[in-house]
Amino acid sequence: MPRTEIASHRGGAFLWPENSRMAFRQALALPAEQLELDVHLSADDKVVVIHDATLDRTTDTTGPVRGRTLAELRQVRLRGTGGEGVPSLAEVAAMVREAGRVLRLEVKADTAGRLYPGIVPRCLAVLDAAGMRGRTVLMSFQPLTVAEAAATGGLARLVLLLEAKPWRGMGTAGATALCHACGAEELGLPINECDAAVVAALREAGLGASAWGANDAATIQQALALGLDALATDDPPLALRLRV
Repeated sequence: MPRTEIASHRGGAFLWPENSRMAFRQALALPAEQLELDVHLSADDKVVVIHDATLDRTTDTTGPVRGRTLAELRQVRLRGTGGEGVPSLAEVAAMVREAGRVLRLEVKADTAGRLYPGIVPRCLAVLDAAGMRGRTVLMSFQPLTVAEAAATGGLARLVLLLEAKPWRGMGTAGATALCHACGAEELGLPINECDAAVVAALREAGLGASAWGANDAATIQQALALGLDALATDDPPLALRLRV
């Protein structure tokens, strides 16, 4: 059974303001192997780190991330950070490189659920400039995004993410077929959708298995007992304590 790697989800969102430099500094001081974050494109096509396609929930302003330039996003204030702006992927990739960790990068869609034109090559250009392509796990809920990254190559791993509803609709056979079709090497699911039979089927299909939403002792222990390749948790210190 492989040792489950721990990814600090959005930098450890239970403990620090999500997807902030403050959170990333704290998370990278821990021995968790991976740092997880989300990216969108700014109005001037810079890759920026924020979970939502809008600024409303986590900042002091509103509107789509895509509606502001990187310079303008630097002036937006992330709640709870004491004045930090929205970070760029370039900034965080440098932090992860210096800490010697793996970057777990989720490529998001825009406010209408559409793919950002050119976001994959722009992410790869940032990663290459930081010397981080080979130490980055790229993830997406969009199979086309995964396929575009797979066509380029050089990443540590490609992960297709599925929410509970589509996962239940297609089942293991459909999900594994979709992974193979788009070039994903791992399937990521909500922890509540994971059990031993699912993990065994993914392994049999030559795929890795990972989960998010493991945020308390019970779900973290579940992920560890299943021998998942990685678990993304909002409480990385707890996961580190529970892993033996």
